[in-house]
Amino acid sequence: MNLEKILAVSGKPGLYALKVQTRTGFVAESLTDGKKITVSLKSNVSLLSEISIYTHDGEKPLTEVFQRIGTKENKGQAISHKEDNAKLAAYFKEVLPDYDEERVYPSDIKKVLNWYNTLQAKGLVTDLAPAAAEAKEEAVVEEKPKKAPAAKKAPAKKPAAKKEE
Repeated sequence: MNLEKILAVSGKPGLYALKVQTRTGFVAESLTDGKKITVSLKSNVSLLSEISIYTHDGEKPLTEVFQRIGTKENKGQAISHKEDNAKLAAYFKEVLPDYDEERVYPSDIKKVLNWYNTLQAKGLVTDLAPAAAEAKEEAVVEEKPKKAPAAKKAPAKKPAAKKEE
């Protein structure tokens, strides 16, 4: 899943796709209703690709959390973000067993599930597995046979300067 151009804008509900960058900000299109908005550089904007969830071992990228939800739900809709907090916490514990309950609040879980369901409704969850495969392919670099280094030439001698008499 490519979350590089998917944004969450503070103060605006839902998710937005980055369309065009301008001198004073950028234009984004809502994933829910398709309306375009202009966002200034002063606005608090988060790229979903830069968001992580706290775990006991460190942090898990949001893409990986979405992949786990997609695997659990067979790329279908997750439970509604409007469920009660206990049910949401239990669901999230199934998806990400080592998440840090003290640092990940119920409001965070609601956002993650709402964002996942929004992306799933737009058909952006279908490419979860290829994104993981692409990342692995990029990490594995094939070694090409190395050529023998060419012999180095001695630097050219500079002609001696003539002395004027």
